[in-house]
Amino acid sequence: MSSSTDLAALLCSRLCHDMLSPVGALSNGLELLRDERDAEMRSRCMELLEQSARISADKLKFFRLAYGAAGGFGETVPTDEPRALVEALVGGNGRIALAWAVAEETLPKAAVKVLLNLAAIGIDALPRGGELQVGAERRDGATEIAVMAAGAKVAFDQATGHALDGSLPAEELSGRTAPAHLIRLIAEEHGGGLQYALTDGALVMGAVLPDA
Repeated sequence: MSSSTDLAALLCSRLCHDMLSPVGALSNGLELLRDERDAEMRSRCMELLEQSARISADKLKFFRLAYGAAGGFGETVPTDEPRALVEALVGGNGRIALAWAVAEETLPKAAVKVLLNLAAIGIDALPRGGELQVGAERRDGATEIAVMAAGAKVAFDQATGHALDGSLPAEELSGRTAPAHLIRLIAEEHGGGLQYALTDGALVMGAVLPDA
């Protein structure tokens, strides 16, 4: 098993990788705006800057709750918070429809972390678009989570699957697989587990986290 410092470093690498594009777009947009004199083009630059700033803020909010301590919340999190975060990621993609099926008003913080990371894996698995279905409910003393990514092309890295089921060797962990490894550890710490199934048209992932 990798050390906690190794995992933290890999998660930081993943965060930096995902933030590089929108932050780079901000930098490029500012350079263009500085030299541009045409009013229409300056207006277009401002639109691109606003879009990049919104995407950057949405991703940082997502990472704060999906990876971080999320100190602004207690032991449970209102479910409208993760819904807004997933909607923002899906909206930034533009090719994925979200079907949200979480009736609970709140979920344990650990379950929210698992839900968010499974949703992110599902979004990554739909490079050509499709539908992301996210469901969760609390029953019989546990939180059950189900995420399905369905589309014409489902691209799923098997290393991520091995990180989810615990069969990925520690030395093969990377920034790409670190989030899956993180939520597997979270599930195990709570006496639960993760599972996934892959077909030609869908990736289905599930988790069960018993209440503490």
